[in-house]
This record gives sequence, C-alpha cells and structure tokens, in this order.
Amino acid sequence: MAMDGPAIGATAESRLDGLDLDRLVFGETFTDHMLSMTFEAGAWGPPELLPYGPVPMEPGIMSLHYGQMVFEGLKAYRGDDGMIRLFRPDRNAMRLRNSCRRMCIPELPEPAFVDAVERLVGVDRAWVPDRPGYSLYVRPLLFGMEPSLQVRPAKRYRFIVMASPTGPYFRSDDDGLSLLVETACARTAPEGGVGAVKTAANYATTFFAAETARRQGFDQVLWLDGAAHRRVEEVGLMNVFFVIDEAGRERVVTPALDGAVLPGVTRASAIRLLRDRGVAVEERAILIEEVRTACASGAMREIFVTGTAAAVLPVRALSYDGAKLTPSAASPSPLARSLRDELSGIQYGRIPDRHGWTRIVSV
Repeated sequence: MAMDGPAIGATAESRLDGLDLDRLVFGETFTDHMLSMTFEAGAWGPPELLPYGPVPMEPGIMSLHYGQMVFEGLKAYRGDDGMIRLFRPDRNAMRLRNSCRRMCIPELPEPAFVDAVERLVGVDRAWVPDRPGYSLYVRPLLFGMEPSLQVRPAKRYRFIVMASPTGPYFRSDDDGLSLLVETACARTAPEGGVGAVKTAANYATTFFAAETARRQGFDQVLWLDGAAHRRVEEVGLMNVFFVIDEAGRERVVTPALDGAVLPGVTRASAIRLLRDRGVAVEERAILIEEVRTACASGAMREIFVTGTAAAVLPVRALSYDGAKLTPSAASPSPLARSLRDELSGIQYGRIPDRHGWTRIVSV
C-alpha cells in the first residue's frame, strides 16, 4: 500500500528558532508537524500532514481503557555530507506489524509506514540536528479510537508519526551504566505474554522498579524472568550483551528472542556487525548466576546494552543480591566502544553501508 501525496497542513509559524540543543531533554521537544492516518470501515484512509498539536478524542476511546496501542522508535541522522539517513525503517515496519498482530490491531503495510516516516522527516528536515551524537527521534504510534467500553478490539484506529530532536539518552554514558538487578517485580509473563511486543502497557509495568532503582542511584534495571527471577531478559528498554572470555575463548552472549525479549533493531544490527568481524555470538538463555560467576572469576570482560535511543552503551557495574558485579575490562569497554563507533559511522554516512541499512530521505 503506497501512499499518495499527503494533504498538506503546514504550520503557520515554525518553532525551530526556539530549539536549544544544549538544553534538550529526550522526548520533550517536538518538531512542527505530525503525519496522521485513520483506519475505519476496514481500510486505511489517506495520510494528512498536520501541525503538531493536540489530538481530539473522546474519553471513551478504547485504547484509554484497555491499552490497545502499539508504537515504534527510529532515528534520522544528518551526515557530514549533509544527507539525512533513516536507519533500517523496514525493520521497524516489520516489528510494528508483528505488534499489531499480537494486539488485534489492523496491520499497517510496510510501504505505508516507511513512506509516512520519510515524508515527515522530509518536511521537518531542518529539525535534524547537525551535531555529532545528535539525531531526530521518530515516534510512530497506532491506537484504537473507537469510543466503547465493550471489552473487545476497536473498529477504528489512528496512526500518528511525530518526531523529536535528541542528544545522548544517558548523561553518564561515557562512564558506563550502573544497573540494579530486579528480583521482585516482573516485567512480563514468562510465556505467552507481550514481552516481545512494543505496546504501551509493556512499559508502564516497568516504572515502579525503574524509579526505585533511580532513587538508589542506579541508571536502570536489569530484568530477570517473571517466574523464577533467574534468567536474564532486558535492561530497562534495551537489549543486553555479555562478553565472556574463558580459557582464551571469547564469545558474546545475549538472551534469545524467546517471546519475552523485544527484538531490537540495534540488537540485530550489533549481532550482524560482530559476526562480520568473526566474533562468536550466542543467542541463548543466560542465568544471573552465570553472570555472577563470570564476574567473580574475571571471565566477564564486558557488559553492554543496545537500543535505538541509547545506541551502544557499556555497563560499568551490576548490583545483585547486595553484591557489586563488575566486568574485568578496563574502561572504556573496548568491544562496546568500537561497535558503537562502527554503528554510528554507518548511520551518519561516515563509513560504507555494506548491508544497505540506511535510507536517504529524498522528499
């Protein structure tokens, strides 16, 4: 489903002059426009380009009551050559479709998703920061708009794409993150849940543990499985990797996509780049006890996380059961740092994109 040209509703006055990159807080500043589409009577309607602003809705719409909404997150980068690149939007389109399927929402075809993102970024291209480490974060959102209190899937939906200029997600990323291993709260059900789905309810359940960790001085939470709290799953909103070297055999271990782990786009990209280098990558279950043992023996060389917002960040320490667990590699974490440099090089167009991951915004 390719889109026709969107109805143009350009804002009367841009807010770009008020943008201060030195004071950016992630997700609190939005560009001038948003793109919107509506699903009703069994079909997606034409796209509209609108000024960014409030969305009229009734208090009875079903997504407010039953959480029937999904979203995505991707970025646009301004390269040294002045070109603006999207990074793997097809992967986000595919993940959104999978999320829609799980949440009983009509799927948005990949061409429509990619075109909507590209058109919005093209219109608001002046908002893509021209500064190393900065980018334009794009947030597509799809939610039920039908007003009804019946417990069933909605019949009417709205798809909105908005964008927000952003810098580093964590201010402590140069030193690495400090994580609290969560042993009481559960992020998702161990089987049959929505841990692999990018739906709003998946995130609200993490707030309590994350806020508790921050009050104790940690950056984020390392989640374990919801049944026995033994198997490692994710770090906050990010995928996690462990670099283990035993008897000269170094390998990178990351939790398998078992239905409880979000299939991150940056995760998949990092695995591909590592394997391109000949690094052994194991996607499998990893127990927190294995992590503790490897840290105690010195076999745990590095721990790092990946995500669209955070890119690739090292972890300097874990706190588990009252003990501090640290990787043995001296800071900065060499593999994580080199991986971040390679990934950002592709995203900003500084090194060849041999996998065809980037898409030039030409509209």
